Amino acid sequence: MSQPIIIDPVTRIEGHAKITVQLDESGKVKDAHFHVTQVRGFEKFCEGRPFAEMPSLMARICGICPVSHLVASSKACDALLAVRIPPTAVKLRRIINLAQIMQSHALSFFHLSIPDLLLGMDVDPQQRNIFGVLAQHPEMARDGIRLRSIGQQIIEMLAGKRIHPAWVVPGGVSEPLTEEKRRQMLILLPEAREITLRALAWFKGTLTRYQEEIASFANFPTLFMGLINESNDLEHYEGLLRIVDSDRRVIADRLDPALYKTYIAEKVDNWTYLKSPYYKPLGIEEGTYRVGPLARLMVSERCNTPEAEAEREEFLTNFREAYTSSFFYHYARLIEILYASERIEVLLNEPDILSPRVRARAEPNQLEGIGVAEAPRGTLIHHYTIDEDGLICTANLVIATGHNNLAMNRGVLQVAQHFIKDEHITDGVLNRLEAVIRAFDPCLSCSTHAFGEMPLHVQLFDNAGIIVDERFR
Repeated sequence: MSQPIIIDPVTRIEGHAKITVQLDESGKVKDAHFHVTQVRGFEKFCEGRPFAEMPSLMARICGICPVSHLVASSKACDALLAVRIPPTAVKLRRIINLAQIMQSHALSFFHLSIPDLLLGMDVDPQQRNIFGVLAQHPEMARDGIRLRSIGQQIIEMLAGKRIHPAWVVPGGVSEPLTEEKRRQMLILLPEAREITLRALAWFKGTLTRYQEEIASFANFPTLFMGLINESNDLEHYEGLLRIVDSDRRVIADRLDPALYKTYIAEKVDNWTYLKSPYYKPLGIEEGTYRVGPLARLMVSERCNTPEAEAEREEFLTNFREAYTSSFFYHYARLIEILYASERIEVLLNEPDILSPRVRARAEPNQLEGIGVAEAPRGTLIHHYTIDEDGLICTANLVIATGHNNLAMNRGVLQVAQHFIKDEHITDGVLNRLEAVIRAFDPCLSCSTHAFGEMPLHVQLFDNAGIIVDERFR
């Protein structure tokens, strides 16, 4: 039996996780699991709070995508108020949500995944990190830092601060946009597009190096789910849900997000704190689905901005036989960043974008409210019930990372079966087990509300259940 091997640095995921791999009698991989190992319990400790506090409270769930929770929570509160928020407020909410997607995707691609993609999956882990990228490819590192900064600056100009803002409120937003801030944001957007197009050109040129990873990184048939608008375009703020299969055939269309419990069930396992949603009518096996940037490209029929649509068409045309691979989440993130920069510019040029009418005010008129939006990692659902005094009775949060849980587990198994050839884990194999998870860009702090450091623990079991190798990150 080999001894545990300690590997530094800490792995590039957001939250606590462990991977176990089970071998059969012949030493081949039989099963594998991605375990999320801690819980924080936001759903429980918000009970009894006034509903109007929920958006700013929910923004504290995550420091990476606080705006996503702010938007979904505010939409749930809109439903409790039973109000129609002003059109300008909708546009401003759209802008801040797109800026959130821009900065979060930039973090995922340039900071968490570029060390693998630029330096190589098998490079010494002491070099395979953002500092290694900075030393060997400083221009790429600078582009990533700058692109994320642009998204954060837009958030700050709108909401007053970059992390945990409270500007999106029940009924709209708390203050209108000024002409000076609009002008400053418009100046930033061309640079964001230039950086994104450079990254896309580089990424497309490097794909020949990663054919084995494309073939094995959660590359199997599943369903895909995401919001679409009335024209079936790419959508991030409102609309109806569409579910398609791996050939992009529509399985269910125009689903009301407020009725999510009628078609989404959540499985609970005793080996992880992360629930496993699935499409209820098809059962847990056939009903496994994925959400997020790749899923949004799959369910929509166009991006409705010229440069992003051109990139989307190129991707779907060139990789028609392989676009179910979760390796292509990286590709989809870059396309969405490009879309966000184009779409924000369109919204900033709307004639009413500076209107002072940005909030509807009311008392609670419903005892139940559901808010749904597309977070960077996928469809985000906030569901609240309140009492007659407006205090939260129950809160259910269905987080994007949770939607992907079944697919992530199958992806870990697929990578393990492909790359583990004997009873020993090489560093390259270990990194690929991590990299398939990083492709989904999970936010475990969001999905299970974990806190603390970010370790990864991989265990390899033989057929008798004895640990034959393990690694810590």
